[in-house]
Amino acid sequence: MNSFVQAGGDPDIGMTVVSHPGPQTTVDENQINEQARELSHRIARELAADGPEGWERLDAVFAWTVATQAWNVVYTAQERVARAEPSQATLLLVQEQREVAAQLPDGPWWRMRIVLTSAGEIQTDYDYGDEPFPDDQLFPPEAYQADLAEYPRRRLPVWLAAYVGNDGRQQRPPRLAAEQARMDRAKGIRGEASTTDFPPLPLLWARWTAIAATFAAIEAPQGPRILPSLAWYESTKRSGSTLYILPGDRAVISGGVWNSPELDAAYNGSTPMPELYAGAPDWVTDAILNPRTGSGLLSFCYWWDNGRWYRGGSPTGPGLAAAVPGIWTADTTTEIMAGGLAEATGGPLTDQVKAALATLVAAAEAGVVTFDTIAAAIDPARFDVDAALNQFSLAGLRTFVTAPPLSRIDAIEQVHRHILNSGRDTTGYPLDQLTADRIESGWMVYVPTQPGEIMLGRAIYYIADDGVIEASSSSVPPTVYIAGFTQRYRARTAR
Repeated sequence: MNSFVQAGGDPDIGMTVVSHPGPQTTVDENQINEQARELSHRIARELAADGPEGWERLDAVFAWTVATQAWNVVYTAQERVARAEPSQATLLLVQEQREVAAQLPDGPWWRMRIVLTSAGEIQTDYDYGDEPFPDDQLFPPEAYQADLAEYPRRRLPVWLAAYVGNDGRQQRPPRLAAEQARMDRAKGIRGEASTTDFPPLPLLWARWTAIAATFAAIEAPQGPRILPSLAWYESTKRSGSTLYILPGDRAVISGGVWNSPELDAAYNGSTPMPELYAGAPDWVTDAILNPRTGSGLLSFCYWWDNGRWYRGGSPTGPGLAAAVPGIWTADTTTEIMAGGLAEATGGPLTDQVKAALATLVAAAEAGVVTFDTIAAAIDPARFDVDAALNQFSLAGLRTFVTAPPLSRIDAIEQVHRHILNSGRDTTGYPLDQLTADRIESGWMVYVPTQPGEIMLGRAIYYIADDGVIEASSSSVPPTVYIAGFTQRYRARTAR
């Protein structure tokens, strides 16, 4: 056992219990609850006795089925942490406690947590799977199936019911997709055209990108994001979706609502699984479906083809909202962006910022996004506007994205470094005298001549706001060169 110091003897600890054993409605249940509490006491005393001297708090989690068990016991004292293996006697008590708890209406717990302080206060919590278990305490489906055979339950949380019973039913590999598409055509089954569930794809994509850009700028760990040809979203409440863009004006949006009543009815009742792919084309495959297909938690699937959205047996309206960012209208998108920005700034937004956010959404929809448009809504001094720009760039929208203007100092420093790296002879061209004049889309950087000095072919450097440097000379009139320089910059930054 890891320890802080030499382990001591069995401490004499008085205990205050805070427990959550479930409802108590009969004398028998009261007796069972009391027996379960007493066993929790004994487990805590065993753990306390086995702890290292000087411990202040212990956290013990036991994950249990009839087939597989796991545990994690941690003692802490100030900044020190020690992990320990419970004794065999403790594990036998845990097994006995679960068997007693199995007599309660909720059945046996899947996980039990005991928190004990050196002052003697105990808290016990029984976990029946309302939230998914941590990966290190999630057993193979067979372990839960064996436990359910021993202890049948009226219903399971949707995620656990899907985990133990989906059997890959929602997966759609290419061969199966092609077979299903052929069978649907033979039976005359077609996807149902949808005109009200999602906005047209170009607007949906632009709004999703605008939200993603805002959340990327404020560095929010949650929130939508954009990758090349992919938009994804995971909410804080475990619902989420993905949107894949395909060549040929095609797309698929699919995902899962955490508490989908359709999935609940299918896994815990006798209702058939929703036919999410009914009438879907053969290119709707696992490669472009939300990963929830693997866990059996996909609750909707829509595909965009020939300028319209289609669906099979997917829900509509409210059955989608929790899993998709606010892309329904431009106003909804603006509200979502404003909410995220207000939380990041720690206060309400001004009317000016709200108007700038609405302008940014309109600009995204129109395909004319610039740095200034973003900066008017998202303060570059506080947030990462470059990250927002990157989201628009990854989205591949037909936008005009400009970089923030270079400062005079940065322009001179970059040209100075460029000249040194080029190895050019700078005799008669003292780099410490470089100066810069602002021009459209960048700077003209050069060493000025002295009064009365005339020099033909003197080097002039042009650096654009995106950092591209071009070398010219005084032999080419600046007005002539700047015209082509600006045109080349616009061509580079146009998307």
